[in-house]
Amino acid sequence: MWLSDGKVGLGPFDAALAESYWRWESDPRVRVGYGQQTPESLEERIANVAIQVKNTMHSARFTIYDLSGDVPVPVGTTTLEIDHRQRTAEFFILIGLAENRGRGIGSAATRLTLDYGFYVTNLRCIYLSVLAPNVAGVKAYEKAGFRQIGERRQSGYWAGEPCNEVLMDVVPADFPGVSAVKQLLHDSE
Repeated sequence: MWLSDGKVGLGPFDAALAESYWRWESDPRVRVGYGQQTPESLEERIANVAIQVKNTMHSARFTIYDLSGDVPVPVGTTTLEIDHRQRTAEFFILIGLAENRGRGIGSAATRLTLDYGFYVTNLRCIYLSVLAPNVAGVKAYEKAGFRQIGERRQSGYWAGEPCNEVLMDVVPADFPGVSAVKQLLHDSE
C-alpha cells in the first residue's frame, strides 16, 4: 500500500487485477457515465492494462483498496492524467461494485489521490468533468475538495439523454484536512 488513511488505501495499478478492472468497467451502471459506450473484450482490456502499467510518464494510476476488513480488498481505480508542462492533471475514479459505493470510499480515495498529486507529483491544479445527473459523484468530489467552476452544455449523455458536464477543479489551497503524504514524511523523521 502506497498511501492510506486507515480505512482506504492506494496501491499500484496492477496487471494481475486486469480481469477485475474489466469486470468493474463492464457494469452498465458504470458505463452510463464513463464515456466509452461500446464493450471491451477481456483480452483487449488485459492488453490495455499491460500498456498502462508500463507507460507511467504521463499518468499516475492507482488501485483503491478497502481496508475495513482483515485483508485489503481492491474496489476501484483512480488516475491522474498529468500535463507536466502546466503542472496540472485530469482526475478519474471508478468504484467497481455497487456495494462499495455510498460508503465514503470514493471521497477518501479522491482525497488520497489529490494528496499524492499535490505533495508527491507537485501539481498546481487537478480538474475533472462529471455528468450533471451524477449528483452523488458531484457531492463526493466536493467533499474531497473540488469546486464547481462551470458547465459544458449538452456535451454528454446520461441514460440516452443529452446532459451537461459539470467542470470542477481543486488547488493545493483548497485541499481539506491533514495530508497523508506530509504525515508519512513526518512519521519517517
